[in-house]
Amino acid sequence: MPRKPIDITLPDLSGRRALVTGASDGIGLGLATRLAAAGADVLLPVRNLRKGKAALAAIRRAAPQARVSLHDLDLASLASVRALGGTLREAGLPIHLLVNNAGVMTPPARQTTADGFELQFGTNHLGHFALVAQLLPLLRAGHARVTSQLSVAANQGAVNWDDLQWERSYDGMKAYSQSKIAFGLFGLELDRRSRAHGWGVTSNLSHPGVAPTSLLAARPEVGRDRDTRSVRLIRALSARGILVGTVHTAQLPALYAATSPDAERGAFYGPRGPGHTGGPPGRQKLYSRLRDPEQARRIWHVSQELTGAAFPES
Repeated sequence: MPRKPIDITLPDLSGRRALVTGASDGIGLGLATRLAAAGADVLLPVRNLRKGKAALAAIRRAAPQARVSLHDLDLASLASVRALGGTLREAGLPIHLLVNNAGVMTPPARQTTADGFELQFGTNHLGHFALVAQLLPLLRAGHARVTSQLSVAANQGAVNWDDLQWERSYDGMKAYSQSKIAFGLFGLELDRRSRAHGWGVTSNLSHPGVAPTSLLAARPEVGRDRDTRSVRLIRALSARGILVGTVHTAQLPALYAATSPDAERGAFYGPRGPGHTGGPPGRQKLYSRLRDPEQARRIWHVSQELTGAAFPES
């Protein structure tokens, strides 16, 4: 049965600057394309310059008037995060929208970042935590909205407080869930602290549901030389319009959370279909793992210690 088209209308984003991580392919490329087509000046920080140039060309084909620029960023390197932060702060232009979308999922064997953190925790959470700290002056200047992309995996597992880096017993899926739970706790704590200290930044969360994106596909850089069985199944279900979403619908919750005048700070957005795996975007109940403010404060302090990233108290 053909799918009923699902989409949202974005507001006019002319004069707004948006930064999207993980925009060289998949959902991130779709997000950047839609934001650029709506008039935003889009910054694409990428790790792989070849893929970044291909993404830039694809955006300009879809939106010929797009204003898009490439920047170097490897979220698995705190030095790279600091370098991008320094470059953008020196330019001094405010950022109005930040979509923290980049991620890595379930390397078969434990890998580490340039700073020695478990790859998923270090990239998905700590890299973004440090990036927000680096960009905070520009986010404050733009009264920015920060949208952080989670996963349905944040509704399972827990933060492994006794072994955050999974050095003693690595489990790729559990480590992935931890990274997304920590990231969600951070996104909520960011909004609470912005309220308390008057930073003028709002923060919310999104998740894409389940769709045939590149996260579970062949990724030689994370030690996966072929597509997983899961992504092959998801592709088959998606093509038949059964249960899961598409790459297009998976973009919509983050787009809504980042741009809609009706999207609220501290809220969580995802697909509204059965099981929240596909369908149109809407507000959703926070996963149980994200509801404890004390856990959020704890992950904030631990992340500051691990990254050395400093946030102001006023």
